[in-house]
Amino acid sequence: MAGSNVRVAAEIKDLTRIERIGAHSHIRGLGLDDALEARKVSQGMVGQKEARKAAGVILTMIREGRIAGRGVLLAGQPGTGKTAIAMGMAKALGDATPFAMMAASEIFSLEMSKTEALTQAFRKAIGVRIKEETEVIEGEVVEIEIDRPATGSVAKTGKLTMKTTEMETIYDLGVKMVEALQKEKVQAGDVIAIDKASGKVTRLGRSFARSRDYDAMGPTTKFVQCPEGELQKRKEVVHVVTLHEIDVINSRTQGFLALFAGDTGEIRAEVREQIDAKVAEWREEGKADIVPGVLFIDEVHMLDIECFSFLNRALENELAPILVVATNRGITRIRGTAYRSPHGIPIDLLDRLLIISTSPYEEPELRTILDIRCEEEDVEMADDAKELLTKIGAETSLRYAIHLITAASLIATRRKAATVEVEDVSKAYQLFIDVRRSTQFLIEYQDQYMFNELPEGVDQGNGEAMEA
Repeated sequence: MAGSNVRVAAEIKDLTRIERIGAHSHIRGLGLDDALEARKVSQGMVGQKEARKAAGVILTMIREGRIAGRGVLLAGQPGTGKTAIAMGMAKALGDATPFAMMAASEIFSLEMSKTEALTQAFRKAIGVRIKEETEVIEGEVVEIEIDRPATGSVAKTGKLTMKTTEMETIYDLGVKMVEALQKEKVQAGDVIAIDKASGKVTRLGRSFARSRDYDAMGPTTKFVQCPEGELQKRKEVVHVVTLHEIDVINSRTQGFLALFAGDTGEIRAEVREQIDAKVAEWREEGKADIVPGVLFIDEVHMLDIECFSFLNRALENELAPILVVATNRGITRIRGTAYRSPHGIPIDLLDRLLIISTSPYEEPELRTILDIRCEEEDVEMADDAKELLTKIGAETSLRYAIHLITAASLIATRRKAATVEVEDVSKAYQLFIDVRRSTQFLIEYQDQYMFNELPEGVDQGNGEAMEA
């Protein structure tokens, strides 16, 4: 329609971030104070004070770069918080330090050799901090004018007035800069940075001078000071990439798209050698630093003797991350051999590991953990129901008690109750049996099952195998 303003409404899609409530989603860190003493309850961590303190010492050594190429073993009974401590270490290290996590059994299901899978895992845990200098224009936007041609054609030009505490300049804008500014929704009062080389616009926040308009902006608005000095300045930009990402990008067969596909395949040794040589060259020139990260292998007893031999050699390599492994086994057979060893790990590898042991939780600690999990799973539970759940956890296992939280919540919802009561927990306890009751049931009714011969040495009372 001539002479009228036509508005084209852009389709707006709301992106909702879906976060699954996992077994360790309540962990925020190790819960240590400045003196590395473990607080009783902090950052989702409860109890295990000695183990957390030891993990804190390891963290300090990681941050200072004094533990690369060494290993740590988290050993303890099932359900004593070994994985939780590893997760706490990952959260405490932050995003700047690479943290790769895997279960030992994963390497047997991949379409590549075991040693290649471990090599890739190791290189995922080693970061390269690359430094580069760029010229940026950084300042507060005083005014932004965009001129649209009367003909209605696409071409746009404009003027951008920016200032620091010491100077003010007007810049002429081209089409690309106008698009970049519009994409970032830049307006007067924003503090922005423009990369001169790429033309990338970054919003740093709103100027403190506009803080009186706080109510109109909402609580998510970040306020920053107006930059000082010159508008144009040289800045050092730091990128952290892992060695594995560099390997994938330089792998001729796959290229960088393999990073998105996840299927990287085997990477040739020559590619890695060239990359290691190049990274060493960058280090000498001061362009890059190595950031030794953490490789966490859960259920490490599932690795076989070939993998353990590889780990022995890999830990001696100049480019080695900190290896953290966890196991709940006692003296058991080393996979791939007929020999038995503590934790199912060969003695020569155990010698290289600092061992942190975890102990079973006391009842008050179980109660605190269940409180945290109820809050995390958004379940309202009465105190007497929590007491019953704590007793169940002490008699059976913490994991079983945690599983009953959601089950009891669903039972309460079914009877249209807002709070989980004792009767709901009892009902869930009757519906879902624990390992001990299941074993007892199998022993009592074993003749009604297939292959029902009861092995020698099984105690009819509790179903536990008696060691000779």
